[in-house]
Amino acid sequence: MCDMGGLDNLVANTAYLKAQGGDDKEMKKRRRSLSLPKPEQCAALRGALEKDFISLCERQPIGKKLFREFLSSTPEFKLAAEFLDDLYDWDLAEGATKEKARQEIMNKYCKADSKSFLTFLTEEPLEKCKSVTDANFEEVMKTKVQEGVREFLKDKPFTEYQASPFFDKFLQWKEYEKQPIGEKYFYEFRTLGKGGFGEVCAVQVKNTGQMYACKKLCKKRLKKKGGEKMALLEKQILEKVNSLFLVNLAYAYDSKTHLCLVMSLMNGGDLKYHIYNIGYDGKGVDKGIEMKRIIHYTAQITTGILHLHAMDIIYRDMKPENVLLDSQGQCRLSDLGLAVEITPGKSSTQMAGTGAYMAPEILSKTPYRTSVDWWALGCSIYEMVAGYTPFKGPESKKEKVEKEEVQRRILNEEPKWEHKCFDAPTKDIIQQFLKKKIEERLGMR
Repeated sequence: MCDMGGLDNLVANTAYLKAQGGDDKEMKKRRRSLSLPKPEQCAALRGALEKDFISLCERQPIGKKLFREFLSSTPEFKLAAEFLDDLYDWDLAEGATKEKARQEIMNKYCKADSKSFLTFLTEEPLEKCKSVTDANFEEVMKTKVQEGVREFLKDKPFTEYQASPFFDKFLQWKEYEKQPIGEKYFYEFRTLGKGGFGEVCAVQVKNTGQMYACKKLCKKRLKKKGGEKMALLEKQILEKVNSLFLVNLAYAYDSKTHLCLVMSLMNGGDLKYHIYNIGYDGKGVDKGIEMKRIIHYTAQITTGILHLHAMDIIYRDMKPENVLLDSQGQCRLSDLGLAVEITPGKSSTQMAGTGAYMAPEILSKTPYRTSVDWWALGCSIYEMVAGYTPFKGPESKKEKVEKEEVQRRILNEEPKWEHKCFDAPTKDIIQQFLKKKIEERLGMR
């Protein structure tokens, strides 16, 4: 007998994989139908747009790209951009590569007889640049000189950029972004997952062929469970963030039945799947993740959390299930439904998160800010190593540990270190994240 469910699944998978591969002829045909508004149609937008340098030239990807293209057309402006790029590369480098990059920056940009000397700097930044030494390089270049270069770009280059064809192109893209988006803008493929308020499916933009994940929130379910405010808050936060280590929002629209958030497509599974279904042995029998991957993922997760904290956003749902991998094995934080933006100086006592990852301050209703995310990261690292969470323990593999017991352990006990892969450095960093006192916790000192 024919398995119709299996056949439907096979057809859905085939269509999904074919869409990811792309069809060059079809893509060219679709892109020809993609036309930007004419410059004269952007006059109202030009007048209404807030001329904020950080927003237009640094945070918005298309704005950053076009501003950099404009800078490349003038040697002095191009030099400023190249300096910032070289300083950024130096900051990320390590060991001998970092030392070599430092010497190259000093020789290229800081010596008055160099053709690439930063002559556009003035007053204190100029003097600091000329007198920089090996000993004070980081202090000088990452403060006074970097700030001086950015102040220069905010002045004459930014003003001239706004009168250039590059800014006209930016306005055309911004005007194009204002067009209404709906279901007809996308091809919809197979369901990737389901949740309490709806499902996530793969979609493809018809005009460009770009693949995304569409989170479809059922309006009836949201209303029934009182989730409207949470859905709106998630959209607002997703609109603000822009990081390689967070699932980013590309489009948002609604239909008669659903609210739809179209985001980065992550088709490598979540970390929970890798811990429990793949494991150390590749079969999910020996649960956990090998140490070099844990280190890699932790670095990326930390960068994503720091991006949120820099914008006064508390994640509040850090757990392996919410860390998604792409096809290259890079990870991003997802599901910002419990995230909250907190005014500087303010705190929260709201109970939010997933039980096994909740910090003591949440359970005791102590005012908190970003500390809860570092606690949850410590729990997640522990789980990646051991294949179980620190306050449920290995017994959770055989029987359910009650919610009240987990909460009691979080408040009163220390985690146990029975798993064979807990070496001294791993144990130490987890312990730093799992300090019960907020002021002692790694990330809060």
